Amino acid sequence: MFTTIIVQPLYNLLVGAYNVLGNDLGVAIVMITVLIRLVLYPLANAALKSQVAMQEIQPKLKVLQEKHKGDREGLARATMGLYRESKVNPLSSCLPVLIQLPFLIGIYWALQTAVSGNSFELLYPFIRHPGSLNPIAFGFLPMGKPSIALAVIAGAAQWWATRMLLARRPPPAIAAKGGKDEDMMSMMNKQMSVMMPIMTVVIGATLPAGLTLYWFVTTALQGIQQHLMFRRKPTAESP
Repeated sequence: MFTTIIVQPLYNLLVGAYNVLGNDLGVAIVMITVLIRLVLYPLANAALKSQVAMQEIQPKLKVLQEKHKGDREGLARATMGLYRESKVNPLSSCLPVLIQLPFLIGIYWALQTAVSGNSFELLYPFIRHPGSLNPIAFGFLPMGKPSIALAVIAGAAQWWATRMLLARRPPPAIAAKGGKDEDMMSMMNKQMSVMMPIMTVVIGATLPAGLTLYWFVTTALQGIQQHLMFRRKPTAESP
C-alpha cells in the first residue's frame, strides 16, 4: 500500500521530470522537491507561525510557572488560557514533520528504484519509458552514491535555517523575568544550532547523494520561507 500510495507516484513524477528536463536526474530531484514543498506549504507555514509564536510566549510561560508554583491544576489552566489568548497550538509544529516523513521515505525508495533501473513496471501508462536513467546528475555527481561535499552543503543550509529561527528573542525587559531559565534556554538553543547541522552532515554523508540533494533543497526552501515570514513580521526586539 505504501508503494502504491507514496513510492509509485513519486517514482513516476521523478521519471516524468527526468524525461522532460533533459535526462538529468539531479534537476528532476530538485523539481519534485520544489513541488513537494509547494504542496506542503500551507502546513509548513502554519507550523512555522506556531513555532515562532511559541518562542514569543516563552517568557510569559515562565512568569506563569513562577506564579503557580506548586499548583499544577492552576498552571495547566493558566497555560491553556495563554495558548488560547495567543492563538497558539503547541502540537501544530509537529504535524508537517510527521507528514513530510512519508515523503522522505518515499523519495528514498523512489530514488533507489530509479538508480537501480530495474523497476520500470511501476511506470504509469502515460509516462514515457526512458530505457534507462543516467545516475550522474549535473554532469558530474552520482546520485546513487554518498557525497560528503553535498552533505556539508546540506549541513550549511541546516545551520542557516536553524540559526535564523533561533535568532528571534523576546524583549529584554520580559526576558529578564526568566532569569536563569532564560540563560539555560539560550544555551540549549546555541547547542541545537550546532548539533542539528552536524547531524545533517553525518547522516547525509551515509545516504545516496540524491536523497541528500533532496534534503538540501527542502532545507534551503524552508530557510527562504522563514526569511520571507520574518521580513514581514519583525522580531520582538525591533521597534
